[in-house]
Amino acid sequence: MSLFNQGEKAYLMLADGQIFEGRSFGAKGTVIGEVVFTTGLTGYQETLTDPSYYGQIVTQTFPLIGNYGVNHEDNESARSYVSGYIVREWCNAPSNFRMEGNINDFLVEHNIIGIHNIDTRRLTRIIREVGVMNGVITTENVYDKKDELLAKIKSYEIKNAVKSVTNSETLTYSNDAPKYKVVLFDFGYKRNIRQELVNRGCEVVVVPADTNAEAVKAIAPDGIMFSNGPGDPSENTEIIANIREIEKLGIPIFGICLGHQLMALANGGRTEKLKYGHRGANQPVIDLESGLTYVTSQNHGYAVVGESIDPEIGHVSHINANDKTCEGIKYNKINAFTVQFHPEAHGGPLDTAYLFDEFIKTMDKEVK
Repeated sequence: MSLFNQGEKAYLMLADGQIFEGRSFGAKGTVIGEVVFTTGLTGYQETLTDPSYYGQIVTQTFPLIGNYGVNHEDNESARSYVSGYIVREWCNAPSNFRMEGNINDFLVEHNIIGIHNIDTRRLTRIIREVGVMNGVITTENVYDKKDELLAKIKSYEIKNAVKSVTNSETLTYSNDAPKYKVVLFDFGYKRNIRQELVNRGCEVVVVPADTNAEAVKAIAPDGIMFSNGPGDPSENTEIIANIREIEKLGIPIFGICLGHQLMALANGGRTEKLKYGHRGANQPVIDLESGLTYVTSQNHGYAVVGESIDPEIGHVSHINANDKTCEGIKYNKINAFTVQFHPEAHGGPLDTAYLFDEFIKTMDKEVK
């Protein structure tokens, strides 16, 4: 059922002054954020609840969103962190045996302002050509406040992202009789990272982002996981300093996405902002050791500069098949490996879930 004519008017304005007129769904009001796009055909609920999207207005390139509804099991966190949501068409008559609600009610519940009935193909082309840029979604008349909103858009920056999404408590999760204990750093982690570890016999101790080496040592884990998360990795100077000390504990480490970037920065590497990032469930990654190409789920706007890693410290293990950016690092002097993509990929694909098994093997050696 088409909803192109349903809902009051809404507007998307980009930092260069371009305006898209559409229709409102979800919450009402005005929100400013960094406009990005994701190419996933499914997994919109996982996208909406991924903390890595903090501060961003997310565009879905797939034209129909909401057709299978929403449910509590597929949430990657307790709330939605996107600033706004852009789709071509949303479905108000979803159908799925797991469905517990619809996407419009989900957006209202989480106070997320959405806009539909705009040309998302055109918008995506603009972002691909120009790069990600700030924008505003509003249900007010954008033309009445254009200059005022443009000034706010241009001054907007995503700051203190990790501090804004991390949990302040230490929480423990496990099944019966766990074999391993893993400390999972919450930089904005997705729940399925935790679940993949629990499924493999781990007691998972989720700790706040600023946890130091002394606190980790007191937990006495068999392994350490550095999670995904939002924002510019280089602004997390305290966390980077903590990682340098945590490495000295000699405990096996596995890093994902932001965790991959922070490990590189802690070891003398550099990161750079990508023109429009990698977001979606169809990103091809080449494993340089095996020569195999995997289809991966990704969500990041920054990347490690592979050439910045000292060969004595580590080497690039994976690259993106499209733009050849660094997608993984294997460290030489410490028992650690990191990847830019998401091997837990709750919305799919599951090509690289074996990396969790590789992490278990590193802990097996230590446990024995």
